[in-house]
Amino acid sequence: MTDRALAVVRAGALTTVQDRGRPGHAHLGVPRSGALDAPAAALVNRLVGNHPGAAVLETTLTGCALRPRCEVTVAVGGAPCPVTVDGRPVAWGAPVRVPAGALLDVGTATSGVRAYVAVGGGVAVERVLGSRSTDLLSGLGPPPLSDGAVLPLGCRVPSPARVDVAPQPAPPAELVLRVTLGPRDDWFTRRAVRDFTTRAYRVSSAGNRIGLRTEGPALERALTGELASEGMVLGAVQVPPDGRPVVFLADHPTTGGYPVIGVVRAADLPAAAQAAPGTPLRFVAVRHR
Repeated sequence: MTDRALAVVRAGALTTVQDRGRPGHAHLGVPRSGALDAPAAALVNRLVGNHPGAAVLETTLTGCALRPRCEVTVAVGGAPCPVTVDGRPVAWGAPVRVPAGALLDVGTATSGVRAYVAVGGGVAVERVLGSRSTDLLSGLGPPPLSDGAVLPLGCRVPSPARVDVAPQPAPPAELVLRVTLGPRDDWFTRRAVRDFTTRAYRVSSAGNRIGLRTEGPALERALTGELASEGMVLGAVQVPPDGRPVVFLADHPTTGGYPVIGVVRAADLPAAAQAAPGTPLRFVAVRHR
């Protein structure tokens, strides 16, 4: 058995393998998937000397604990959290050497939702349709981590470049999502469209990698009929029968039958990935460009 591997001691609430995802397969019903906070995943890869698209671990709220079978360089970023090696505090947001057999513990997020753990060489699980990402909707890719699982690592990489500062944006105290209205905003009353872009919402605890759910004013439909299933894109804001908007994230379905009132700018989605339940949320209408 290879010694280039990680043993999972504590899987946490939800820890998955993620890379840049598998774009280009929506016509087959396959979502893109990939890291929800892509800039954070790319940064931790850079810190350990990996290619930006190397597979990392994405944790959710409670972190995870890992025991490498060989000496590795790791970096933890995304949601701020305590990081220890054999109980000793080590740097968050910087490359750290972890000896073979030592316990790397990525603790509970102090703010934000998702931390990213990069390991020199990358997580080398089998690719499916060109990606190592776990897709919770389709079931493609490796399953979410479980206690006792063993993850293979890629080949050792050269020592990472020394960095003094690796700035990362703080998780949002208020989430502001710029949205282009349409294609089905005409399925809602004028008042509902106005409420959508002017009233306050909060991030719901019911969200996941498929979609960010909201709490706030229900949006009234002007048309009550059934809508034929249509293609769905990343950032689409779908409104189910309860009237509360849902922002589609990386594991979203490729088709849907509820009307889409607008589409969130892709640049705003990493912040959405780090918005903890209860975070105030505003949708701001912008022109398409």
